Amino acid sequence: MIINAQLIEEIHNIPWFNELTSLQVERLAGIAYLKTAVLGEELFKEGDRPDFLYVILEGEVILENYIPSIGKHFLARAEPLDVVGWSSLTPVVRQRSVTARVCQLSHLLVIQAEALFRLCEEDHDLGFLVMRRISNIVASHYLNSRLHLYQLIQNSAAPSLSQSNLI
Repeated sequence: MIINAQLIEEIHNIPWFNELTSLQVERLAGIAYLKTAVLGEELFKEGDRPDFLYVILEGEVILENYIPSIGKHFLARAEPLDVVGWSSLTPVVRQRSVTARVCQLSHLLVIQAEALFRLCEEDHDLGFLVMRRISNIVASHYLNSRLHLYQLIQNSAAPSLSQSNLI
């Protein structure tokens, strides 16, 4: 199989993959490709099947949810070297929980999630590195979601609290 030299170079430039051997990088490149995404393009939608993991090389991606009776709700902005679509590596998740929309011309490393999961199972060193990185992303996402939820609760409770002070 012929692997694109630019793809190999881009993988080498991602600090996330610094500890990989040349063979591991080549195997990773065999299940990945580079993509340019334009303004407004949706990488995936809430409810879609989780099939790809994206590493943002350049640009920005907005993550949002749809809340009935409210509409689109901003969750986070992903920037260069951020990973979106990480839930595709968690076997329990059967569908995307957010929508990822490009808000600035973006260059992405796109990795086939199922193939990466198999690769992690075959090569435990690679698997440990990837899953360690993913667990850090999940923990950070959980913390940010929790803080965001606290802010929503505080904002919705603020009018009630101020009204009760008037009585």
